[in-house]
Amino acid sequence: MKLAFSTLACPQWSTEQIVENARQMGYDALELRLLDGAVLDPVKDAEKVKQAVALSRANGLEVCTFDTSCSFNHSDPAERERHIADLRNWIQLAQQLQVPLLRVFGGAGNPDTYSQQEENAWVADALRQAAPQAEQAGVTIVLETHDGFASARRTAEVLQAVASPAVSALWDSHHPYRVGESVDEVVQALNGHIAHVHVKDARRLDTDPYGWQLVLLGEGEVPVREQLQALRQQGYQGYVSVEWEKKWHPEIPDPEVALPQHIALMKQWTA
Repeated sequence: MKLAFSTLACPQWSTEQIVENARQMGYDALELRLLDGAVLDPVKDAEKVKQAVALSRANGLEVCTFDTSCSFNHSDPAERERHIADLRNWIQLAQQLQVPLLRVFGGAGNPDTYSQQEENAWVADALRQAAPQAEQAGVTIVLETHDGFASARRTAEVLQAVASPAVSALWDSHHPYRVGESVDEVVQALNGHIAHVHVKDARRLDTDPYGWQLVLLGEGEVPVREQLQALRQQGYQGYVSVEWEKKWHPEIPDPEVALPQHIALMKQWTA
């Protein structure tokens, strides 16, 4: 396994600080979600992204993933088309810069209005439209176990409907656990289609049965160690990326604390 972190962890760092800290901490790669504290756009931020990729590689780091904001669980066809167009721009940029993975979301969904089958069909149809371009570009689109698609079983249903080698799964350690799926259930559901992994730990809040608090690795209840061991047993050779959500949760510890702590423990657990 190769270790990375998402730039979501460090919204206050410059690109130079991100690269230097990643190198000094011993990470293998970066996952680009933010630069200069802002979510990236594949068109208007293309030059900034190119410079970040070049600087990373000049310092012995890869850029493993572009984290898009694309989601496809929209009842409005025009909205879905907008996100498909955005994904096509990301594929083009990833091909140009030889970045292998593009993260996408299914979306939050509206179960009171639409059936799960309808929503799955929207997501699968959107991914089928982008898949041939991704196949030609040598890029893998990874659908994250997140939001309405937190369940690995549901994510697997979409992947089966798409049936493209260029569309696979991103296993986010927290969300399938949050919806009650065990490590074995996730591995069995995704059945060799895990192309990327996000690691985060959290604990349930006693004051809110639906709330979670992000915590340092090993201080919560998410079975991250068991997940990493399962990946090793499956022969997983891809990236495991720390998704420390400092951008969205400014109250959690700073990246200077969290990122060294995560890599030290992940190296220990995967040794």
